[in-house]
Parts: sequence; structure tokens; C-alpha cells
Amino acid sequence: MTYLLALDQGTSSSRSIVFDERGHIVAQAQLELPQIYPQPGWVEHDPLEIWRTQLATARDALAKAGLAASAVRAVGITNQRETTVLWNRQTGQPVHHAIVWQDRRAEPACAQLREQGHAATIQAKTGLLVDAYFSGTKLQWLLDHVPGARDAAERGELAFGTVDSWLMWKLTHGKVHVTDVSNASRTMLFNVHTNQWDDELLALLRIPKALMPEVLPSAAHFGDTAADLLGHAIRIGGVAGDQQSALFGQACFTAGMAKNTYGTGCFMLMHTGGSFQTSQNGLLTTSAAQATAQPEFAMEGSVFVGGAVVQWLRDGLRAISTSGEVESLAQSVPDSGGVMMVPAFTGLGAPYWKPDARGTITGLTRGTTLGHIARAALESIAYQSAALLLAMSRDAVAAGGAPVSELRVDGGACINDLLMQFQADLLGIPVVRPAVIETTALGAAYLAGLSSGVYRSTDELSQLWRADRRFVPTLSSARAQELMANWEHAVRQTVAE
Repeated sequence: MTYLLALDQGTSSSRSIVFDERGHIVAQAQLELPQIYPQPGWVEHDPLEIWRTQLATARDALAKAGLAASAVRAVGITNQRETTVLWNRQTGQPVHHAIVWQDRRAEPACAQLREQGHAATIQAKTGLLVDAYFSGTKLQWLLDHVPGARDAAERGELAFGTVDSWLMWKLTHGKVHVTDVSNASRTMLFNVHTNQWDDELLALLRIPKALMPEVLPSAAHFGDTAADLLGHAIRIGGVAGDQQSALFGQACFTAGMAKNTYGTGCFMLMHTGGSFQTSQNGLLTTSAAQATAQPEFAMEGSVFVGGAVVQWLRDGLRAISTSGEVESLAQSVPDSGGVMMVPAFTGLGAPYWKPDARGTITGLTRGTTLGHIARAALESIAYQSAALLLAMSRDAVAAGGAPVSELRVDGGACINDLLMQFQADLLGIPVVRPAVIETTALGAAYLAGLSSGVYRSTDELSQLWRADRRFVPTLSSARAQELMANWEHAVRQTVAE
């Protein structure tokens, strides 16, 4: 049996999973990652803590699997995207905490870019909207605010990277400074048409090119882990940002295939093949994980509050004591009784982009119970995801393609059968849950396996993908449209006139 090790470095934890060549989980380990909040709107991580927890889980997962590192063919890495690390090339020490993707401190710089009329150029080259979400303006902030950083960067003494680059630097004892196209595409500095750092964008943000890592396809030989870290040198063979990795792990390799990850938020990606499509519906264009040097793209949209609405029921309302109780509470009523919840706690993301929206619960009567509110909360996750998929399908049809014909799902909330059935009913297409829902880590393992010869092609990976359950729509199209119209009415009520 051949084994692959996936390092899954997320926002709230670092995990490592050992997979066998059939894509089955052999062993896994996880450690929480502390969050740092210096002031409102700022979110940071300690890069050394990212490294410490990731290395510890890799060692632990191998120990639990009873495997020596020499039994592992390759390592794959997937990571929280956009989080920005800046470190000294000589000492390997970070010059500041990592600025996390959620951090909003670079918004003034983004507002200036928009005011100066650069948004259209940036979107045309990168596929991204100008936003503090992405790495470029985070890096600009570090260079401008860390004493001596800009001068050191100009002298070539510093290195920039997203979390994948930082981990590979540490795993190879500073021998490689690399990233993959999917992570590079989230920096707002990368031309996704040429797969190169863009000189015009670097100049616009005053970022020295010497800071930037080499960019490789997502399946490539990135380097080898230092032998003393895990007991044996292992090839690093696959790297992808978490959402593109999940798309790959779901075997969505061709145009029109889509996946939705139900986590704290929801991230939906639709593969568009070699076609770069600019959305007319508020979605992003991003580089998909690429097994070759040939550019491939995906449309992406995100829901800010997905599974977090269940956490709010638990921690905010104290309506439930554990998240797992929400399904039985929701099933205590046949439907939501006309109650609609729009969980716009932090505004509304795609396809609405209404930062000033605030959460609402409407349709309350004397007959409303906690069960109705729990059901409306669960259904809000499906409504928001349906609005995203409908926007994606409109973009696909406008580009001459076909609407999405099935949705593959993963993430923690996809184990909720009630939610998945309602999702299928709203969309009018099958919703398919895979046997392995750890698709983010699986995608990284598959990329590593492709580059190291464990798998011959993506066709072979498509054969490995297995469904656990297929949820087929039971509602009429007319009823589904009526429900979506009710949802859109509820959304309009969240925005102050």
C-alpha cells in the first residue's frame, strides 16, 4: 500500500491526515491554533505557532498510522488562503505576526485603489475585486508599518509568502521559496492569464519583486522535507489553497462541475475549464488547482455566515447546548411556519455584497416555536447557497455553457440530512455528499499523488471519488421558485433604506 500525507493548515486549527492510495483516511491529528485580535477588525496568527502545530500534527498522524516517514510517497499541503507572512531570509524569523485573511486593516489602501480607478485593471488581470481580503494590500501594510521592513525588502533580505510558502520554507530548512498558482491567484498581485507575478500590480502597491516566491503548478516537485523533521526526507508534491483543494478533492475537474463547502461560512466554486469568465453577478474568478502549467479557472462565491448561524443559536441565544441538537429541534416542526432568518451578522456576501445588511428574523407569530426558528436558521444556509449557485448558473449560461447539473458538498454541516435535502429541493438538482468529506485534505493528497506517480491522471482520480448519499429534489419547480422569492423579499428587509 502507498501512503500520502496531507497537511491541512486552517484558520482555527492545524491538521494532518494520512491517506492510502484509494483515498481512505488511515489516521489524523489536529491541534487548535490561537487567534490574536490586537484591535477591532484586526486578526493575526503567530507564524511560529502555525509551524509548531503543523509539524506536531504531522508527526502525530504518522505515529497513529504506525508508519515511518519512509513509507509516505509524498506530502500535499492545503492552507487558509490570503493570510500573509513576511520573514527574514537569513534568520527565518517572521518580522511580524501573520495577517489573517479575515483582517480588515488594509481597507483604506483598497479604497484608495478604487478611488484612483484601478479596480477594472486589477479584476481583468487577477479575477478579483479590490478588497482587504486579499494578500497584496496586507503585504503593503507590513512594508509600510513594520520599522525597517521596506528597506530590508528592497535589499532582498525578506521573503513574502502565504501559509503554504511559509510551511515549505520551514519544512525544507529554508531551501525553497515557492507557492502554487491557486494561492498566488489570491494575492491581487498575480496575472492569472500568464501565471506570472504582474510587474504593473507590484509597482502599483510598491512591492519589491525580490519578495515574491517562485510559482509552480499545484501538482509539482516543490522540494523535499528535511530528513530530521519527520525521520526521512519526503517529496512535497502538491499544494493548493483550501477551497481550490476541496474542488480538486471532489473530482470537479471539468467546466460546469461545482462544489459547496459548508463550514463557518460557505464557499462555492464552479470549474470553468480553461475559460476566464468575469462574473456579471458579483462572483470572483480564481485559478483552480492545476495539475499542469496550463491555466484553469473557477468562479467563486462565499457566504459569510453558514454553520456560524448554528453557533449563534448555541452561544448567542442559548437555544441549544450542542450544535448537534439543531437537526432534531428543526425536525420537531414540518416546516419553518413562515419564519425566515437572514443571518447577515457581518453583512451579506456574494451575490449581494451588502456590507450594511444586518441579521433579521421575519414572519414571527404567536404560534412560532424554537423549532421554527431552528429550522429557519438551518434553511438560511441553503437559501444563501442557492442564491450563489443560481448566480453561477446565470454566468455559465451567459458564457455559452450549461447551468450546473449537480452540486457536490463537503464541510462539517454537510452531514445534516435535513439541510442537504432542503438544498436539493431549492436548487432542483441532485446534491451529492461524498464518502470522504475531508475533501480539502484529500485534494492536497491527490495533487501530491499525481506529481509523484501514484496516480496517472485526473481520470483515475474521478474513478476513486465515491458518493455516500445523493439527495434528489422532491419539491416542484414552482414551489422552489416561490420559496426563493420569499427569501429575496426577506433579504431586502435586511438593508436599511
